[in-house]
Amino acid sequence: MLRHSPASPLLSLPGAVPAEAPDEGVAAHYGDLFREQRALADGTGFVDLSHRGVITVTGPERLSWLHLLITQHVSELPPGQATEALILSAHGHIEHALYLVDDGETTWMHTEPGNQEALIAYLESMKFFYRVEVADRTDEIAVVHLPAGSITEVPEGVVVRENPHGRDLFLPRADLETFAAGHRPAIGILAMEALRVEAHRPRLGLETDHRTIPHELGWIGTAVHLQKGCYRGQETVARVHNLGKPPRRLVFLHLDGSEVHLPPHGTPVRLASEGEEGRQLGFITTSVRHHELGPIALALVKRNVPVDAQLMAGGTAAAQEVVVEP
Repeated sequence: MLRHSPASPLLSLPGAVPAEAPDEGVAAHYGDLFREQRALADGTGFVDLSHRGVITVTGPERLSWLHLLITQHVSELPPGQATEALILSAHGHIEHALYLVDDGETTWMHTEPGNQEALIAYLESMKFFYRVEVADRTDEIAVVHLPAGSITEVPEGVVVRENPHGRDLFLPRADLETFAAGHRPAIGILAMEALRVEAHRPRLGLETDHRTIPHELGWIGTAVHLQKGCYRGQETVARVHNLGKPPRRLVFLHLDGSEVHLPPHGTPVRLASEGEEGRQLGFITTSVRHHELGPIALALVKRNVPVDAQLMAGGTAAAQEVVVEP
């Protein structure tokens, strides 16, 4: 059973509506979803991500040890430089997604809500004689996201993971309410999800299933370093990269705006020409309402689906844009 972090105290803010799985514990929105999206896109406000798992690794061999386990090149990661990485199965399937930064003494990472225990169990099993210590910091540290362009000052002593999409703060959980009081507006997770889908960024557990490999989602390059070996699943990564034929590909969908309900995760995707009785070619991974684009989604479809094919997500018409080339 997944162990989730404590419910955020920011759920007591006016207008807060609790998020559903997999984001229980934080607010979906605070009463105005599109206003929150616009604020986030404009570089204002903050997103409460205190439901995410937080893990630290300390010890003099932490980076060289992590380098052997994850898909990213981190053996010489400079302090303050953000990166992201995956942990794969022996067959190259994605098991964990990590968002990391090292402060010169400690490697900080956050991961999907409730997944930290399984990740820590794996890391502990691989320690052997390395001089490293792994700790679950979820109960004491909350992740807060500041969007790109934000001029918000970071509290002194807070570790920051600065990346192209903004800044992730590893904030003491006890300071979360004080931070929120001085850094309005609070923005719900649905606004961040809408901008994530717009940017075609995959998320573990939504864009992935038990057989997803990195090439299918465009994670090659951002989370996978192709010039390093020595990690579990590397053989699959190299083979598929050299052959260039992942079995599925991520697509971006513009959904018919007349539909009242968004197609949920797992909704079958078929050719529009074959209707709802046609063979399933993939499934919806995430669908959202965007303040400018309207209803949009990400989906995982078979590689050989024509890039110009009109699709159906359940009973909803969907026009695709290529994210991962077939």
